[in-house]
Amino acid sequence: MPHITADDGVKLYYEEAGQGTPIVFVHEFGGDHRSWEPQMRYFSRKHRCLTYGARGYPPSDVPAEVGQYSQARATADIAAVMDGAGIDRAHVVGLSMGGFAALHFGLDYSARALSLVIASAGYGAEKQHEAYFRGVSLEVAAQFETLGSVEFAKTYSLAASRVQYQNKDPRGWQEFATQLGEHSATGSANTMRGVQARRPSIYDLEARMKQMQLPTLVIVGDEDDHCILPGIFMKKVIPAAGLLILPKTGHTLNLEEPERFNTFVAEFIGLAEAGRWTPRDPRAMPAEIMKTK
Repeated sequence: MPHITADDGVKLYYEEAGQGTPIVFVHEFGGDHRSWEPQMRYFSRKHRCLTYGARGYPPSDVPAEVGQYSQARATADIAAVMDGAGIDRAHVVGLSMGGFAALHFGLDYSARALSLVIASAGYGAEKQHEAYFRGVSLEVAAQFETLGSVEFAKTYSLAASRVQYQNKDPRGWQEFATQLGEHSATGSANTMRGVQARRPSIYDLEARMKQMQLPTLVIVGDEDDHCILPGIFMKKVIPAAGLLILPKTGHTLNLEEPERFNTFVAEFIGLAEAGRWTPRDPRAMPAEIMKTK
């Protein structure tokens, strides 16, 4: 199986398909490289598409030490995958944990990103819920270790922003839940402790985001409550950001609404490549209600 090696020696499994301008897909905590299958099949018709397993997600390596997991490492691993695949620049599409990584990639590796799709990113970002989120993350880590992935997946897959997927597509949701149960309990626990519980809030990145000029599409589901306000914040702060809100949709939106997701992302990438996804027109002043002069 194809692997690349990060600078700390961790091997990351990846898959690729298609030819053309590269797209790198970065998965969420509850998913893995398989979570992007609808996108790999669709976008590989026109693009070279890569999806990979984050550290802690077999067949990628599962480091035993939590110190080998962090937001900085998750971000650097995107660059490592691109290096290993011989890719200089790519569109980076991330969901949830992968959305945070995509955002940080745009901040830390802006010269290597053609555009960013930041989907379902926001958990733990809201200041009033920050401490609660960190505590829950540590509890989730402990549950993975105590119960094991197969058993705890039965609980985690039925979270408040996951049931929308189950209601719309029971077979697709069951596949998601089954794959979650196949994850490494050690890898999941260490990812929760090292990445999720320690990452900075999106709101703490305001000054840096204001300077980021990359074409950016922010996507949230309107029933993914803790991602809505962070999504609006990113739209307001990132100069060339657009915001898409999918109705009656939860967290796992690329699988829950694959046709809508693919259509909007494809249009966004096309506009970005044409140089037509630009910063907001300065005449569109947010403070103006009606023009009088």
